[in-house]
Amino acid sequence: MERNLKNVLVISFGFLFLFTAYSGLQSLQSSLNAEEGLGVASLSVLYAALTLSSMFLPPIIIKKLGCKWTIVVSMCCYIAYSLGNFYASWYTLIPTSMILGLGGAPLWSAKCTYLTIAGTLYAEKAGKNAKDIISQYFGIFFLVFQTSGIWGNLISSLILSQSSNQGEISEDNLECCGAYDCLTDTTNSTGSERPSNSLIYTLVGVYTASGVLAVLLVMIFLDQIKSNQAETEKEKPSFWSTFLATFRHLKDKRQCLLIPLTMYSGFEQAFLTGDYSKSFVTCALGIQYVGYMMICFAGINSLCSLLFGKISQFMGRKFLFSLAAVLNTSCIITVLLWKPDPKQLAVFFVIPGLWGVSDAVWQTQTNGAENSKTWLIKRDVLPAYLIWAHVVKTSLYGILFEKNKEAAFANYRLWESVGFVIAFAYSTKLQVYIKTYIVLSVLVLSMVTYGAVEYLEAKSSPGTPAATKKENGGAHSQETHM
Repeated sequence: MERNLKNVLVISFGFLFLFTAYSGLQSLQSSLNAEEGLGVASLSVLYAALTLSSMFLPPIIIKKLGCKWTIVVSMCCYIAYSLGNFYASWYTLIPTSMILGLGGAPLWSAKCTYLTIAGTLYAEKAGKNAKDIISQYFGIFFLVFQTSGIWGNLISSLILSQSSNQGEISEDNLECCGAYDCLTDTTNSTGSERPSNSLIYTLVGVYTASGVLAVLLVMIFLDQIKSNQAETEKEKPSFWSTFLATFRHLKDKRQCLLIPLTMYSGFEQAFLTGDYSKSFVTCALGIQYVGYMMICFAGINSLCSLLFGKISQFMGRKFLFSLAAVLNTSCIITVLLWKPDPKQLAVFFVIPGLWGVSDAVWQTQTNGAENSKTWLIKRDVLPAYLIWAHVVKTSLYGILFEKNKEAAFANYRLWESVGFVIAFAYSTKLQVYIKTYIVLSVLVLSMVTYGAVEYLEAKSSPGTPAATKKENGGAHSQETHM
């Protein structure tokens, strides 16, 4: 096997094993560690740490350790989070969440840097176009990696389905499920009951072993990569110039108008994984169904990400944004009006399925990446664009801010993560129907400000052909495809 391809596969399967564990644990936090809101609090801390990490740590750690050992050390941070779930408490889960958050940004940056350098070196050796090779490497990575959510959630559902606590839920207990929940962790004595310690230890043990396997795979089989450091330093802007450019970019009125839409991405994902999974699925069906629900969401999201990336050139982003807004609004209204009933099993999966369709639009059309990054990636990649922005094909952010892609993409990740932090932070303090109205309000505001951006674009370059907008430093037309 060609050496570079071997390295790409090692990284891909290393991330597959690592995120099989992480994605499964993340989906269960609001249900598994519901007492005093520990699970969602840990996720809020995690994303806050991830935001800070993305601003400061990646270039420093990669320069000190190199890509390979940065990946190894960062993977160990994820294993620490798995270990914290063996005995989940404020003294174990919050510190390990911070550790994972600090390690998340260097992990993804090192992976992106490694694949980019490997692709460039191979292209030079083979006399091929570097962007084509890099694109192929990222394609292989995402093809393998994005199945991790399926395996992680499948493992959790299969193991937790062995629980002896399962039983039929009474009508009285069902009254505390849904949008008008009772805001208590102990009301429902069946569906929401915590699994036995033996099952939790089995589940977390499997996840920890998967993480350890990822670390060993990278340590033993991944080659250390070398590049022309002097040349790299000349080409790369300084850290502080990039950092300051992120905030200087807020002077652009269009960027400020896109903040609600960007934050909405964090709000809607946090609502599905934190509130819907707990107050609807776990409460009415049982925690063993959370994994199946997330598999439904992830599978449809992945397929639609690929589909929308292709059809956007024919339909235009305005149509797709409108479609996503209508679907998300329909799901939110359904959540408000529907009373969960185990007899209506299909509805529990239709909502996350339609939510996955709309989420695919938000991701591919807002910051779309060439290889259709799905929810599995966007929930964990904060600093990646700073390193591989040249791999990203233009979508809304790329089109509007073509000359400032790095600052624009950094703003995207910054404000999306702020949405996550806020949504998880208030999750345990409010009833679900209030949180649902908040999500709906942010969606409405997002569509208004997005419409203002489209209006400004149309006003600034009326009748300008898409082919000439690039030359004038303006945006491409909305029909520009992924």
